[in-house]
Amino acid sequence: MPESNKSPKVDGFLRKATKWKEEFEALRAIVLDCNLTEDIKWMHPCYMYENKNVVLIHGFKEYCAFLFHKGALLQDPHEILIQQTENVQADRQIRFTNLQQIVDMEAILKSYIKQAIEVEKAGLTVKLKETNEYPIPDELQQKFEEIPALKTAFEELTPGRQRAYIYYFSKAKQSKTREARIEKYVPQILEGLGLND
Repeated sequence: MPESNKSPKVDGFLRKATKWKEEFEALRAIVLDCNLTEDIKWMHPCYMYENKNVVLIHGFKEYCAFLFHKGALLQDPHEILIQQTENVQADRQIRFTNLQQIVDMEAILKSYIKQAIEVEKAGLTVKLKETNEYPIPDELQQKFEEIPALKTAFEELTPGRQRAYIYYFSKAKQSKTREARIEKYVPQILEGLGLND
């Protein structure tokens, strides 16, 4: 693996890793063999081509994974790319539950990494859904009709803040819960604040 592309920050990350350590080391070796530069971003090893994020290594309770930043643009002949949730637009994961899976898939993983590098070289971007393409929950629409100032305040929020509210409100399975969530955040929206402000 090219030593010049290695980062001491990732060495430190691996020293501290308790779960998935062997798997992380195997994934690191595979990525560095594809001549990407590594760093730590979002507290995880991140691999870049000319300062553009290509793939991230991260671990969860049940699995560790490669996360391709523009995975939605990759061809997936082996049907191994996973969209974490329906709201994730660009990223795709390849998940692993043991070291042997990584060893067995090395050639396939390198082909996906090389494809992701080609996506960066070509300057391709994922077309993200516009905020107005997300359905407004009926309960929020009803509240807009009751309080016209709420609709105005909501529309003045940044698109990201609007999406966060829409997602949070929509996530509730029951109408009662959606209504309670909306009621709780009415003052915050009227103040021009986002969900986490």
